[in-house]
Amino acid sequence: METTDASVVARGRVRELADAPLTREDRASLFRYMAMMRASEERALTLYKQGKVPGSFYDGRGQEAISVGASFVLGPMDRMCILHRDLGAHLVRGVTPDRYLANYMGRADGVTGGKEGNMHFGDRRLGNVGMVSMLPDMALVAMGMALAFKTRHERRVAMTFFGEGSTANGQWHEAMNFAGIHRLPIVFVLENNRFAYSTPNELEFAVDPVERAHTYGFAGVNVDGNDVEAVFEAARAAADLARAGGGPTLIECQTMRMHGHGAHDDMRYVPKEMHEEWARRDPIERYAERLVADHGFAPDELEEIRSQVRSYVDDCAAKALASPMPEPDAAASGVFADAFERLGDGHAPWSHWSGGRSGNGATPVERRAA
Repeated sequence: METTDASVVARGRVRELADAPLTREDRASLFRYMAMMRASEERALTLYKQGKVPGSFYDGRGQEAISVGASFVLGPMDRMCILHRDLGAHLVRGVTPDRYLANYMGRADGVTGGKEGNMHFGDRRLGNVGMVSMLPDMALVAMGMALAFKTRHERRVAMTFFGEGSTANGQWHEAMNFAGIHRLPIVFVLENNRFAYSTPNELEFAVDPVERAHTYGFAGVNVDGNDVEAVFEAARAAADLARAGGGPTLIECQTMRMHGHGAHDDMRYVPKEMHEEWARRDPIERYAERLVADHGFAPDELEEIRSQVRSYVDDCAAKALASPMPEPDAAASGVFADAFERLGDGHAPWSHWSGGRSGNGATPVERRAA
């Protein structure tokens, strides 16, 4: 179980929500992280088609607003269990695209050092637990972290993601039940992307999953998962409730998986009309339109952000391709823990926290009041 220096926690404090609305800089960051997720995954898919990525490839195209919007609310000492369509959360917390791309290619500079050439990674130095394929087992891991926070009387939050198909598994019900009983400080983010592999919603459940939250004794909300600010606001309220001792929240984000389950899946089971409808609701393009119409951004300003992101991802791809393959004798290192090492603290571009300590020894910058 993770431990934390009590003096560090004591120095941290949580700002009231009214003190920190989204600023113009915050909105530019939300747009930048979504664009970075899209560009990084597009480059990874190209590398896969070039034969540089072994196995298959999995992305979250069309779901960028969920992982970016939800993770953006967290402070550095909060913790995450991030899944395979949530690259945006890794980027927000501090993972760079070159490490993501190197990981997919099994290179030494990947997050797992070449031990796992796929999407099963989490940078413990940034407060992220490495994912496992059995979904939604990570809900139980996040639940354990939340239990530790409550036991130590810390105002910290655990957050995890899962798809709607995961709600059919017993592990999901166990996590929901235990979290509800013990009023744990955890935010469950359910990404309803319409299909559990090829099974549509109407064959997955008879009762919408968000309605089940109330039966476990905590709040459930339904939001437009293609609206990054809607996701942000729901996650902000859920995190604030959790820190205040109000228990868990289940946030169901309505979205669409715009690519197949993996690169090997041609999506023949998806009706053409449905795919076209959700393509018109692309989260990045919708947010670009909103930034121009409602928040004073110029189209050229957003295009400059896109251009910077593309150039950055190009540089990251070159760096990943230059990364060496791991040495064979490294395969046996790190399999078992030789000593306890607590999870580090992640980057927090928009943070309720001041004080504390980040994983690299730096002090997080105090959040400006608007």
